[in-house]
Formats: sequence, C-alpha cells, structure tokens
Amino acid sequence: MYNIYRDEDYKWIRELLTYPQTLEKNLNFFENTSQITIPDDPIERVIFQDKARKAIRKVAQNKGHLLLVGKPGTGKSLLADMFNHVIDKSLGDYIRPKEAIVGYPGKDQNHVRIAYANPEKIEEFIDMVNRNIDHAKDSIEEFSLDKQIASLKKVKTALLWTAGLSIAAGIFFPPAFILTGLSGIGAIFIFMQENNHKVQEKIQQETQSARSANVKHLLDLVPEILHDPTKDSNLMIRISEPNSSNMKGGFRHDPYQSGNLQTPIHKRAYIGAHAKAPIIYIDELKTLVKEGYMSSLLEIMQNKKYILEGGRHTGSGAADRSENYLKADNIIIACCNHDTLRYLQEEGDGAFLSRIEDKGEIIHMESSVSESRENISQTVQYVKQEIDSLSREFEHTWGTIIEKEGHAGVRRRSEQIFGKKLPLNYKLRVREFSRNAVAEIIKELRCRASDRKLSCILRPINGIIKTAELEAIIENSEFVEPRHIRNALREHTSLEGAVSKEIFEHKKDLKKYITSMTDSIGYVVGLAVIRSRASGQMFGMPLPIHCQVNAGGSDIITAPGKIGEIAKAAAENVRASIKKLLYRVGAPYVGYEMHIEYIQAHDGVEGDSASVAMNIGLISDYIQHPVSQKYGITGSLTGEIILPVGGATEKVRSIMDTDLTMEGACIPWQNKLDVEPLLINTDFEYIQKEDVPGIRIYRTEGKRDPFDIYFCKTKYNAYSILMGLSKEEVEDRITERSKRDLAFMKDMKMFTAEKSAGPSPPEPH
Repeated sequence: MYNIYRDEDYKWIRELLTYPQTLEKNLNFFENTSQITIPDDPIERVIFQDKARKAIRKVAQNKGHLLLVGKPGTGKSLLADMFNHVIDKSLGDYIRPKEAIVGYPGKDQNHVRIAYANPEKIEEFIDMVNRNIDHAKDSIEEFSLDKQIASLKKVKTALLWTAGLSIAAGIFFPPAFILTGLSGIGAIFIFMQENNHKVQEKIQQETQSARSANVKHLLDLVPEILHDPTKDSNLMIRISEPNSSNMKGGFRHDPYQSGNLQTPIHKRAYIGAHAKAPIIYIDELKTLVKEGYMSSLLEIMQNKKYILEGGRHTGSGAADRSENYLKADNIIIACCNHDTLRYLQEEGDGAFLSRIEDKGEIIHMESSVSESRENISQTVQYVKQEIDSLSREFEHTWGTIIEKEGHAGVRRRSEQIFGKKLPLNYKLRVREFSRNAVAEIIKELRCRASDRKLSCILRPINGIIKTAELEAIIENSEFVEPRHIRNALREHTSLEGAVSKEIFEHKKDLKKYITSMTDSIGYVVGLAVIRSRASGQMFGMPLPIHCQVNAGGSDIITAPGKIGEIAKAAAENVRASIKKLLYRVGAPYVGYEMHIEYIQAHDGVEGDSASVAMNIGLISDYIQHPVSQKYGITGSLTGEIILPVGGATEKVRSIMDTDLTMEGACIPWQNKLDVEPLLINTDFEYIQKEDVPGIRIYRTEGKRDPFDIYFCKTKYNAYSILMGLSKEEVEDRITERSKRDLAFMKDMKMFTAEKSAGPSPPEPH
C-alpha cells in the first residue's frame, strides 16, 4: 500500500516532542518571577506590540494622529495612555495650554466673544471688577421704610385718641359709639399695615436684593473664565461618547428667561475637549459614528478651529453662538475594532483615515505573535507586572487594616469573605509565579492562538492570573504553581465559556448514550468550537453527527437544522468527493439520497471543519462499517486532502476530559503544531498506527489515561484510525455496495414494469 508520509514527516512529529525542553530552555533565565524586573520606560511595559510601540515613538516626534485598530484586550487603551506619557515627558511643557479661555458679552444676548488671556492676570482683573461692584453695591443706601412706618404711626395714634374720646361721649350721647367702632377698626387696619412694612423692610435689609438688582447690569458684564489651564494640567482628555456637546462645548439652559433675570450668554457657555486639551483620546470610534459627529471632527481636524454653537434646534440656546473662533489644534488618538474600520473605509471615501495617515499612522494591533524567546520573555514580564498591580490593589484595600489589626485581622475578615477557616499563618501578600506556572500561562496563550503563536488578547488572562494568585494565597503556598493556574482556568471563564461548559456537560451524557444505543454505523464524533465575541477565545466541544445514505431517488444531500452557508457548501463538497470516488473505482453509478444530522446542535453549525467527519459518517453508513466512538475528528476536506482548521487545540483539549471516555482524536497534518501546548507539564510519547504518526499524552500522573492524537493528511488516514480499514478495503466495499444497489434498482424497475403491465392474458387451449 502506498504510504503518503515521508521520512521527514515522522521526523517532524518526533521533533514536536522536544517542545517542552525548548520552552524550558527559553525560560531558564529565572526560577520565579521575583527575579524579574519591570522596565522603567512605560511604553516597554506594553508587550507583544513592537510595531505599535515604534509607531508611537515616531508619531510622538511630530505630534501626529493615531488610529489603533484591533480586537478588545490587545492593549489599545494602554498604548494610548503610554502615548500621553511620552508626549508629556517630551513635549508637555511646549504643547500644554498656557492661556485661559475667557467669555465676554457679545453684540447681543445670543452672542459671546471668546478671548485668550494670561490666567493669573485675567483672574486678578475679574477679582478687581467684582470688588468694585461689591463696593458700589455697599455704597447704595440701606433699604428703609421709616417714613412710611412713621406716617402710619401718626394715623394709628389719631384713631386711638378718637376711639377713646368717642367712648366718653357715648355715655352721654349713645350714637357716638358708632364712631368708636369705626375708629377701632381703622386702628387695627393701620396696625397691620405698619407690621407689614416692618417685615418687608427686614427682609430687604437681610437679602440686600435691592442692592443686587441695582448692580445686576454690571454683574452681567463681568467676563467668565471658561477654562483655566492652571487648574487642569492633563494633556489628554478621554472621551467615551463623542458628540457635539462634550467635544465642542455649548450653552447651558437658562432657567431665568423672563422678568429681567436672564443669565448672560457668556456665563452659560462651556467648552469641550477640542478647546481644552492638546490630546483627545476617543476610546471607541463606533460611538462617534453612531452619534453622527464624524463630519464635525473632520472639519475641525482640517481647520484647527471652530465656532461655538448652540446644540438645540429650538428653545434656549438654539440661536447662541460665538462671534469668533476657538482654537482646536488637537492630536487625535482613536481606537476601533475591525467592523468600525470597514465603515471608516467606506464613509466619505475614507476621509477620516486619510486625515490620520496625512499626519500620523494607522496601527493594526497584533492579535497573535510568534513564540520567540523575546516574546516568551515579554510574557514573563507581563506576569510580573500583573503581580505588582495586584500587590498595589491589596495595599490600597487592606493596607489600613494590616496597619491597625495586623495579619490576624486580615485573616479574620477574609474568613468572612471566603466562608471557611484559613491557616493560622495566613498572610495576604502576593505570591510570585514559579517557572512552571509561567509555562502554564504560555500554554494558555498558545491554546488561544494557532500555528505556534501566542495570543495577544491579554485582558482575559489578567483575571486568570489574579484568580490563581488568590488560590495560592488561600492555600498559603509559597509560589503560584501550575495547579493554581489550572484551577483558575476552570473557574474563570467568559460568558461563552460558561455556556460552552453547560453544553459540554449535556454533550458528554448525550455521547455516552448514543454510544451505548447504536452499532456506531453512520455515527461519528466531530469537534466544534464556540468563539467568545469579547475575548476571541474559543471553547471546544464534541459534535455528534449521524449520516445516512439511501439508494434510489434523486441525487441530493440534506442537512436539516440551522446550518450556515459554509457548512452547506462543505456538505455539498462531501457529496462531490463521494461521487468522484465512485467514478474513480469504476463502481456502477446509482442515485443516492445523503442525509446529515448534527445531533442536537440547536444553535446551528457554521464552517467546514466537520466536512471530514461528514465524509466518514456517510462512508460508514454506505459500507455498513462502524466508526470508533472513542475518537473525535476535525478537518476541512477538499477532495481527498484534509486541510487545517481553526481552534484545533481547544477542540482536542475539550475531549481530553477522562469523564468523556474518549481515547484520542484525529486532526489535520497541518495542525500538528497546535498540539505542542498540550505537552506542557505532562507525560507523552511518540506513537504510530500503521502509517499514521501521532503523539500519546497521559492525562493522569503515573502515565495513566492515555490520549492518542493522530495527524492525518488524507481521508484514508482517518478511515484507518476510526474504522480500521485501508484505502483498498474501503474502495472494494464501496464497489460491492454500488453493485448490489445497481442490481436492486434493476430488480425494482422490472418489478414496477411488470406491475404496471397487469396480468398476462390466458393462453388459448
């Protein structure tokens, strides 16, 4: 039998076994992370992004713009902060605003005049003006109603005398009592008026509103400092939701629009990021696109100035605007993902991108980097940085408690948090990572990428490092060890990871049930992944598939359920490959109905990585030969060749759980490098089944629970592993089946013809 593998192929597989020693050699510059020093240069603390670091230094030299494009978690925000740091240290004293922005009354109540002035001088000037106005206000005579009150007292006294005299006269002349009543009522009314004047006088004297009203026209002319650079020394303003209000500025609503109490326009004006900060960091361009601010930003980037306008179409502020321009010579730093980049390329023929490239650079953030010694060293540095960050967090949260209550108090409080007793010598201090623990982090970065690369999406790894730290602290271990990392990986998962874990538990029971209930003919265990939208991480799981081939009828293939376009095309490709095989072996052609079912794949299937699994399932049912349910398989089938697929490491790792009772997997030959991270901190050896090379990994200490991974170049290699049949045996059995089907179809046609012709007439005697 022809062997498609060459001697070099077997050599390459054996070389994979040296990967742990190679990694150990690249990590031999330290025993634990306490020996690692963090660079003083903040930009060098951003790992894996060498191209971006160089671009930042270059763009900072000429005050250019930056657009950082990449997946979440690759360090875009961190690089923007580092750019700000570099500019601050190098050109900060030169580009930092030195003039205050001052608003003056304009030509009418809807216009404001903008001026730039020395902050100290303008503040002194405004203080002087306010002092003079206060002096003028104090010079105004105190509010008094003494004259009105004195006249009322005279009238009251006269009425009281009249009432007294009328009482005396009434003794002798009774009608005089009428005058007594009228005089008494009048005295009471005058008394009330007198008290009302006294209260009004007191209120006016306490509030001095009369004085303020007299000088209001002067107060309305006092300039307003809209921005004082001495009170805001930051070079960069971070904008999370760019719109006209927080980028340009505007005019606040005036609640006192009537009664001569209007707030002057220059006291209602406020300015935005363009006028205040030399550097504007737009955290996510997608929000800018949604807000419709792109056209304004392009205009300001071009002209470096703008008119301050009211942002409302109607109501207060609709007609407000500045008489002159505000300066806006900004450095724009923006971040976006790839979907927003596609929009920017189309919007205005890429006008925004053109302005960025004109005086700056568009930086594509690396999503994965090669596993070189330099990048491994950067990974170690990154772990050390996270350890130091956690140490600062502990100090910030627990520092006062440690100072007042000691570590015993921390232990007592921590026991309330964790709900269990902690060791008596428990101390809340960070643990350094051992060399093997760092190797586990590198293993995880390798598993989340492919083709011997490390993933650059580091934000999810931060949580894993911190969770592992807490595991080691609770255990009171001297160092963080690989077991702590593995426990952290089980506990710290994304939303998609949690969903994947739940689905995996269901698929585990489903797979066991199918295996126990069927003869395994037409059934095959494919491998699938769920990809996290947030982190890009992939989570593998088994994908049971059932295939069935029926002779006769139209030559079609059906795959029910929510199956994507790529998966449909893969199914059609499988049908074409089987038809080609029938033609090549000279088997009589018969029409076949091919049915493919992804068992309980409720959320649908997309991609072509199950095409080789579909092929094996169809061939199994066609030749009525069982498929081993102890092996999973993944690969993209093109003709006879199995091509590489994404997420191979995660797919294999997902079925290595001993509870699943799987014994191995078949993966494409070109995915062989994706097995390397699975060899870290474990036992393994080279294996070979017939011509197909592989690696056996022991899942349990003491070289127990072996798991075999085979590297297949063609579908015939997969046939030999999963069905134990050679290429010749498969082709012979296909030929036999097609001949039987052809004979069956002929018999059916004859039977149908005889039945349609009816009974023969009786022969004459």
